[in-house]
Amino acid sequence: MYHPIKWIFQLILMLETAAVFSQDHGMQMFVSQPFPLELTTSKTTHLVFPYDIVSVDKGSRDIMAQKAKGVSNILRVKAAVADFHSTSLTVITSDGKLYSFTVDYAAEPLQLTIEFAGNNPWPKAALDQFQPNKAELSVIADRVMARPKQMRSIKDKNSGSALELHGIYIDQQVMFYRLEMTNNSQISYDIGSLRFFIRDKKRAKRTAVQQLEIRPVYVKGDTTVIAGESAHSFVHALPKFTIPDKKYLAIELIEKNGGRHLELNISGKTLLRASAVEE
Repeated sequence: MYHPIKWIFQLILMLETAAVFSQDHGMQMFVSQPFPLELTTSKTTHLVFPYDIVSVDKGSRDIMAQKAKGVSNILRVKAAVADFHSTSLTVITSDGKLYSFTVDYAAEPLQLTIEFAGNNPWPKAALDQFQPNKAELSVIADRVMARPKQMRSIKDKNSGSALELHGIYIDQQVMFYRLEMTNNSQISYDIGSLRFFIRDKKRAKRTAVQQLEIRPVYVKGDTTVIAGESAHSFVHALPKFTIPDKKYLAIELIEKNGGRHLELNISGKTLLRASAVEE
């Protein structure tokens, strides 16, 4: 049976944070109350997070949880059985936030869609190097986007379109590449792909091209289409790396259903001149 007073009381507890100070170690511990969540067998509840979901942990098999098809920040949750015992649910998102829930059964849940704001006060998890903090990457990419051009022109042109590298920046384990695409024609440039490869400068005849693709961990800016007579800047964040003299970094831009392909070739020495991202 649903008890509105109990739910309101739990919600108040969730918003209150208790601080406990340790005299021996000079440390501060924060205890956050879990969010109350009600589920039923006949309806699906959607939890909408501001960033991608990277981890989900259920306290019991009595509840079901899976990402919504085609998206990475919405979790679909439902009761597997009726009248299950109170259990828990924990979700970690790509900005490092940890969301904790106390889950109870209710024939008619109060809410079926719950959306969380990006500036919630809940605790952070320590993500490993394969799960970079996208909230921090977004802030740094904004700084990089606002910086003026800081290097000699590395540019390629083709049929009225051009791709230019305006700067390379580094912050800890991530390098940021600021690019500008210019379309001087009246025909829009539909981007099929923009990819990064490490390639050999020379290869023996009759041998396949040796290349390694480096996939971005974050992209800032619209990389779908550049309208006619316009220019657009974007920032790609890649894991930190260097390359030997016999190799180079290729940034390959392919037009979708078109022939205006562009490629920038960047030497290892150029990568070593990456600038620090200023506050």
